[in-house]
Amino acid sequence: MAVPSKTRRKPIVMSSRRVLKVAEAVREVVSWAILAELRDPRVRDVTVTRVEMSGDLRLAKVYVSVMGDEKRQELSLHGLKHAAGFLQSKLADRIDTRYTPRIDFILDQGVKKSIEVSRILKEVLPDDTLSESVSPDESELPDDEPDASETDSYPSTSS
Repeated sequence: MAVPSKTRRKPIVMSSRRVLKVAEAVREVVSWAILAELRDPRVRDVTVTRVEMSGDLRLAKVYVSVMGDEKRQELSLHGLKHAAGFLQSKLADRIDTRYTPRIDFILDQGVKKSIEVSRILKEVLPDDTLSESVSPDESELPDDEPDASETDSYPSTSS
């Protein structure tokens, strides 16, 4: 039997502002708990890079960056997944929502990819090209502006 359209439930759509605020709060609480309260020796050199929340605020995808080789990253990620219940309890203590978000840890490859791009650029571009693009010589700066010693810092108010 078909349900009449008047009684059909509409999906709940949270405002994106609220979702972003909760995501930022989750990022702060989880990163602080990892840094100060988590005693798992597998979890070291972990940085929470960002958090994505589901629209109903029941799932939090926590993206983490781990310094070290792939074995070290997998070990830390395993330790974080093992400590997810502890971190969810810390989250429940500090964030007042109807449901405590379930935490899912994902290894963020953004930092690794940016380091790889930087390495490739160093190989491809000559050294003098990189140094010029990072810090130009003083001779290349425009000489149109007077130095601070040449101008008065306060205008004269003679009447």
